[in-house]
Amino acid sequence: MAFLTVWNYCVPPLLLITASCLVRTAHCQAVQAENVTVLEGGTAQISCRLQNYDGSIVVIQNPRRQTLFFNGTRALKDDRFQMVLFTPRLVRITLTNVSVFDEGGYFCQLYTDATHHQVATLSVLVPPETPTVDAKEEAVEGGEVELTCMSPRSKPAATLRWIRNGREIPGVVSQQDNGKTFSVSSTIRIPVERKDNGAALSCEAFHPALGTQRRIRHYRLDVYFAPTVRIVPPSGILREGDSLTLTCSVTGNPLPRNIQWSKINDTLPERAEISGPTLQISRLSQSHNGTYLCQAQNNYGRAADHYTLLVYDNVSVTTTVRPTCTSTQPITSHPATPTLLTPNFILDPKDPGAVVETHSAVPYAVIGGVLALLVFTVICVLIVTIWCSVRQKGSYLTHEASGLDEHGEVQEAFLNGNDASQGKKEYLL
Repeated sequence: MAFLTVWNYCVPPLLLITASCLVRTAHCQAVQAENVTVLEGGTAQISCRLQNYDGSIVVIQNPRRQTLFFNGTRALKDDRFQMVLFTPRLVRITLTNVSVFDEGGYFCQLYTDATHHQVATLSVLVPPETPTVDAKEEAVEGGEVELTCMSPRSKPAATLRWIRNGREIPGVVSQQDNGKTFSVSSTIRIPVERKDNGAALSCEAFHPALGTQRRIRHYRLDVYFAPTVRIVPPSGILREGDSLTLTCSVTGNPLPRNIQWSKINDTLPERAEISGPTLQISRLSQSHNGTYLCQAQNNYGRAADHYTLLVYDNVSVTTTVRPTCTSTQPITSHPATPTLLTPNFILDPKDPGAVVETHSAVPYAVIGGVLALLVFTVICVLIVTIWCSVRQKGSYLTHEASGLDEHGEVQEAFLNGNDASQGKKEYLL
């Protein structure tokens, strides 16, 4: 007994009981409790394990030390607690629809010569709901948007993460303690352009109660911007009697509801019909020529586009060209009174409704070349003739001057009495 008394002052009661059990196993009684973790709203099982139970009193109490069961008998009127097992080795109760207010230590007490008790700690996890995403202000083209992801209730606090195009966007995280639970938020600011309209982002919540799963909130950017307008023109050439259909393609956020059609410096034709973004004019005539305007606007701006209508005469023409170096295929347009054009008439490619006169370039080119050659030849002959005439006249004058000199010498010889025959011989031409 002295040995046991020493242990009684030196060791905790549980170890003392254990030591006593080593000495008197047949008479030692003990109780053990197991900790429990459960999700909010779930069912918790609180178990008390008994050793060498001899029919002593077993009491189970809640964290407020209220007695739930006394030897298997209900003591507290709370139907959520049920006694499911009471044996000499195991006592087990269940608690359904668990809340965070049920959290705490549940006492398993065994009343013998010395009271023994153990505490089973009940922990309640509160998984987060799918987070919410709020925009502080409208996202306008060229500005920034502030987005906040909120998880209002969880235990322990959830972890939030922003994802865009598979990449994480760092956010500013704030956490608030609400007593039993926590609220968490993550805020980001991103610049936005027109191309970002409809871009997908997501906010993900992680929590121990979810394991590898996540709570994900998807969000699409709603970027506001001014409209753009484009008129879809008709294909081909429009002639009198045809119908015109113009479609005004409009984009913008918000999409403009009212689309206005007008004609610059004039009113719309009487036969013009407007149906939403479409303008139709039947039985066109040249009086409908002009510039048509489509306009649209929203709260962030306005835009316009124009289309110039040119209606051609409804002329049917057929041309037949004799084979030359360049061949022309016969051309036939819409049915009307056929008009046969001579080879000197073709259609103007710039104005399909006009007929212009043309001239064959090959014969006139040959005639022009021949005439040019003849003129050049005549000019050359005239130059040569004038040159030869001038040269011949100069030679004649030279000979005439030479004959005068000889005549003077003969006369001088005669006066000097020289032999005339010698002079004749010498100066005879």
